[in-house]
Amino acid sequence: MTVAVGTSFAFDNTYARELEGLYEPWTAAPAPAPRLMALNDELAEELGLDAGALRSPEGVDVLVGNTVPDGARPVAQAYSGHQFGNYSPRLGDGRALLLGEVHDRAGHRRDLHLKGSGRTPFARGGDGKAPLGPMLREYLIGEAMHALGIPSTRALAVVATGEDVAREAMLPGAVLTRVASSHLRVGTFQYTAALGDVPMLRRLADHAIARHHPGAAAAENPYLALLERVLDAQASLIARWMMVGFVHGVMNTDNMTISGETIDYGPCAFLDAYDPATVFSSIDHGGRYAFGNQPRVAQWNLARLAEALLPLIDADQEAAVAAATEVLTTFPERYDHYRRDGMRAKLGVSAAGERDDALIDDLLEVLAAQRVDHTALFRALSAAVRGNDAPVRSLLTDPSALDAWMARWKAVLATAGEPGAVADAMDRVNPAYIPRNQHVEEALTAATGGDMEPFRRLVDVLARPFDERAGLEAYAAPAPPDSGPYTTFCGT
Repeated sequence: MTVAVGTSFAFDNTYARELEGLYEPWTAAPAPAPRLMALNDELAEELGLDAGALRSPEGVDVLVGNTVPDGARPVAQAYSGHQFGNYSPRLGDGRALLLGEVHDRAGHRRDLHLKGSGRTPFARGGDGKAPLGPMLREYLIGEAMHALGIPSTRALAVVATGEDVAREAMLPGAVLTRVASSHLRVGTFQYTAALGDVPMLRRLADHAIARHHPGAAAAENPYLALLERVLDAQASLIARWMMVGFVHGVMNTDNMTISGETIDYGPCAFLDAYDPATVFSSIDHGGRYAFGNQPRVAQWNLARLAEALLPLIDADQEAAVAAATEVLTTFPERYDHYRRDGMRAKLGVSAAGERDDALIDDLLEVLAAQRVDHTALFRALSAAVRGNDAPVRSLLTDPSALDAWMARWKAVLATAGEPGAVADAMDRVNPAYIPRNQHVEEALTAATGGDMEPFRRLVDVLARPFDERAGLEAYAAPAPPDSGPYTTFCGT
């Protein structure tokens, strides 16, 4: 059954049309009693969709997968991937469906995708369903990342299905409607390359170039240029993660996009105390995806993309390897460039030089040694620029450990411009509010129990992360000293 929802809800299906063999046509499992839990009105407007129509029973049926909107062509996408370093040749959308693509009001093509919509041919033993809490987490964190200016998939809606799913306990089930520039992943290329079908691999690469990196088409070697552009997009993305203390938690190659958007918010969280060894995920026993390891893992994942592209880069494998390796070795420099530019802005210094770079590194050493709250410290620095060191000093167990650094930093700032303007600029890049772990858990626990108000309140706070507002002091406060280690779960 199909249904029209909103006059501008027009689908295209280039993935299904151009990449036959990389998906299975499928439909969602029926949801017995769907109920809309969250709708992203801002995103609906951006997509040219009628939020009122989406709230109707017919609209909710579309968002949960009970009916297929006009023009949609739902498919489960195929991909493989390295999961915690171990290669799985056939992963794919085991509990998700790509409905198709829509053009937003700016003319950009966006995927509309259901997550938690039931088992597909790619399911690997699970039920294909999703609990409400993890779907709301993805909505919440994706919106927070978007507001922080970090490329991200976003949630259009979360709909409760009206049935329970079995996890560590029986939990209410839900479907997430996700919006992305595309769902092309490093794992998509790995899957295609493993088939040994070079024409199909070329179609996939051409599709990715046209959709995300059109400038690569004019390069002397378009497929090498594709690798370079994906690498650069990921270097920028990971640098942005590191600057806000975001820990993805499951950086498998099937969770790295070709577009450069953050995708798949499973066991993710934000740092409280600064510590490069921070791991939140309950399944990351060896710390492979620890906070400080994220840049190295990203480069490792990109090497897997390079391997998949070798047949397209050059018919001579030795030449292809040499060309791809030359691109891959630029990742650390590109990442460092993006990170240091961002960190200079966070510190209010603009010049690039050894003195300023040393300020960055030395500050992080003190933060790690004293386990200082990452977000609160950087936000407090603007107060010090305005002449009040107390907020910074209050965050350290031994404030004197930062005295020498503060003196050096202020000496650099003396040439940076008018203090008020510098402090204001810092406040535009150092958030007051992030999804602090205790508030995320409180909101998700309440929502699972039927109370959505804490979730709505937190979404509202995180929509303006750089604007301090009266009455929201608790949302900016570091974790309580007795909060203990925080652990996250995939929710699959």
